[in-house]
Amino acid sequence: MSQQIYIVNGMTCQHCVQNVQNKLSAVAGVQSARVQLMPPRAVIEGDDVTLDALAQALAGTQFKIQSMAV
Repeated sequence: MSQQIYIVNGMTCQHCVQNVQNKLSAVAGVQSARVQLMPPRAVIEGDDVTLDALAQALAGTQFKIQSMAV
């Protein structure tokens, strides 16, 4: 199992955080999704989880996910 950290834009409140967390948790391969408002990020644990799959889970919402620059 690997862990990845992503930036999530568009969240303004704890309801947004819960909404994003629920959507990301439903992605195939995700075993754990922890989302926080400040700083706006998601910590994803799982196997074979791609940024494309996470972005697709948020498609049609105001939320955008991107990789953190190293």
